[in-house]
Amino acid sequence: MHEQALMFAVTFATFLLAGVVKGVIGLGLPTISMGLLALVMPPAQAAGLLMIPSFVTNVWQLAIGPRLLPLVRRLWPMLLGICIGTWLGAGFLAGGNGEIATTALGVALMLYAILGLSRFGFAAPARGEPWWSLLAGAATGLISAATGVFVIPAVPYLQALGLEKDDLVQALGLSFTVSTVALAAILARGGILQGSLAGASALALIPALIGMACGQWLRARARPDTFRTLFFAGLLVLGAHLALRGLF
Repeated sequence: MHEQALMFAVTFATFLLAGVVKGVIGLGLPTISMGLLALVMPPAQAAGLLMIPSFVTNVWQLAIGPRLLPLVRRLWPMLLGICIGTWLGAGFLAGGNGEIATTALGVALMLYAILGLSRFGFAAPARGEPWWSLLAGAATGLISAATGVFVIPAVPYLQALGLEKDDLVQALGLSFTVSTVALAAILARGGILQGSLAGASALALIPALIGMACGQWLRARARPDTFRTLFFAGLLVLGAHLALRGLF
């Protein structure tokens, strides 16, 4: 009973914090949730808990933008690639490779944090964009299937397309939504996303939404750049810890 109460408290606090970060900077809910929950449970179980909060918050993010259909027409090769890559990597996260999955998750978080702290940027070539989008989506899907995190290379690639701010936020929501659905499909097929875990994922939506509301309130009163730096610095430490724990 004590262990169940502790797990509930950890899950509630994790999704509350992740929601706050997403409310302030527009991303980070899956990344923080996976990183923190993987400290106390297998990555596959953490990914299952993430499904409903991730889906609902990302649908919310993509729905409030003004250009959904033009973005779908432009980004459909990337979205297709995400589905293909997730399907190809389906056996990894759902296959019980706990230590390897934890190490892969740690490495993915570290890479994402380093890119965020360095503010590394590049411009995607306009020529052959559909093929680049397909490759970026497939790589994102493979990494998502291995780690439960779907930000690499999707986020840097979408930033490299030179989208307007509102379009970028909506494109991120679109990419994350498709990644969530694809990941949920392989978790369900692997027998991980079952009734009890799905119910717990639905409950996790409550602190995530509360956190998002708090984060949006905080965004008007805090400096997002400072918040972003602290977010990536913390992610780097967390990723290093997970990578080392998975190895040793």
